[in-house]
Amino acid sequence: MIANLRPAIVSMVLFTALLGLAYPLGVTGLAQALFPAQAGGSLVRNASGEIVGSRWIGQNFKDEAYLRPRPSAAGKDGYDASGSSGSNLGPLNEDLAARIKTDAEALRAESPAPIPVDAVTASGSGLDPHVSPANAARQVPRIAAARKVPAAEVQAVIAANTEGSTFGLLGEPRVNVLAVNLALDARWPRAQR
Repeated sequence: MIANLRPAIVSMVLFTALLGLAYPLGVTGLAQALFPAQAGGSLVRNASGEIVGSRWIGQNFKDEAYLRPRPSAAGKDGYDASGSSGSNLGPLNEDLAARIKTDAEALRAESPAPIPVDAVTASGSGLDPHVSPANAARQVPRIAAARKVPAAEVQAVIAANTEGSTFGLLGEPRVNVLAVNLALDARWPRAQR
């Protein structure tokens, strides 16, 4: 019996050490050596060097002077990385329909412009840091009015922070909300609140 158990125990300990410790540590070390910013979370710093977020995790901006993200179902108040997920509500769900209707009415009150779908629907993770160029363009008049600057200049900041398709082939053009908001603050500083 011991003769049969010994190879199994030795194999388990060996593979646990190899695949549970050595391999993850090796991959982590390699990633930190080759891609330090990405392995560190793609953190974004403001002009004074403070960490204000991550390039890949959305945040909720409610102030009128900022580009707002798409809705989030991640966590109780949205954009909670520890609760990353979609709402899992189907297209016929009454709660989802009511939330979309409420959001659409609020957006219509803000502007009569057409409402892009990403302005009222959450992403699968609930943490999407991007909005569509149409969603960003729809918000230009509100941002310009709140900052008391010409709308064309706000649109120029958004255009400068619009990313094209990955490798020119994958995905749609997108606007990183945090990057735009940092660029807006760099160009037209606002008092700390």
